[in-house]
Amino acid sequence: MTIGNFDGVHLGHQAMLRKLVDEAARRGIHSAVMTFEPHPRELFTPDAAPARLTSLREKLELLAGFGIDRVFVCRFTREFASLSAQDFVDDVLVRRIGTRYVLVGDDFCFGAKRAGNFDTLTAAGQVHGFATDAMHSVTFGDLRVSSTAVREALANGDCELAGHLLGRPYSISGRVMHGDKLGRTLGFPTANIQVKHNQPPLKGIFVVEVHGLDDRIYQGAASLGLRPTVTANGRTTLEVNLFDFERSIYGEHLRVDFLKKLRDEEKYNGLDELTHAIARDVANTRAYFASRQQG
Repeated sequence: MTIGNFDGVHLGHQAMLRKLVDEAARRGIHSAVMTFEPHPRELFTPDAAPARLTSLREKLELLAGFGIDRVFVCRFTREFASLSAQDFVDDVLVRRIGTRYVLVGDDFCFGAKRAGNFDTLTAAGQVHGFATDAMHSVTFGDLRVSSTAVREALANGDCELAGHLLGRPYSISGRVMHGDKLGRTLGFPTANIQVKHNQPPLKGIFVVEVHGLDDRIYQGAASLGLRPTVTANGRTTLEVNLFDFERSIYGEHLRVDFLKKLRDEEKYNGLDELTHAIARDVANTRAYFASRQQG
């Protein structure tokens, strides 16, 4: 068992998951992850909660990709948060799950008021007969890999750094929904992707690749933001102009990989200005892919 939010499933998480799977195989037991929904800070300080890197579905898909046998999703309520560290061990880890080995990060804290730590867990393991182990931080250069570091990179528009910390491009997955068809009217039809959370960790205009339609990877330009030129509803929208693609894909579940930020979102004086800006974004995106192919 390992325990945590695992938001983003970044390189540090991945190192822990690989160690967990190896240890489970060596011991002949199942590997399991315990995670929480919602994020604890979304319960206690919703206005100051960090932007989510992954939805629950995305997180579960990523965990499955590492061969995790079971995932326990604990509904994080005030009642659950009030469990003492001792009660969490006795009732959850031992009585309900029958944990025999626990792997956590070196800064792991648990229980009401975060009173439990690795030493607490180790002492409890000696009483109940489960082993404990701690995973040291993973670094990229001089930077400690963490969900916070990924969020900061994305907020700064540094998709490349975020990709290094994640071990893959940052992505958002969702179903293609009906929109207002404005892109088609302007000559740039877009796929409107459902965004599960209204505060994603990045906003702007991006070079993207899209997965999930068929065996191909499609290239495109994407807008992620509030569309200030055409609406004031305050709702975050992800729109992707897929290159060389024309068929209807409503209802399809797609993954959008963010490769490079082109610019911030802007408010224009009318649709003509907006159309010219989109045309420049498309041209710059095609140039990015052309230069990558030549390189």
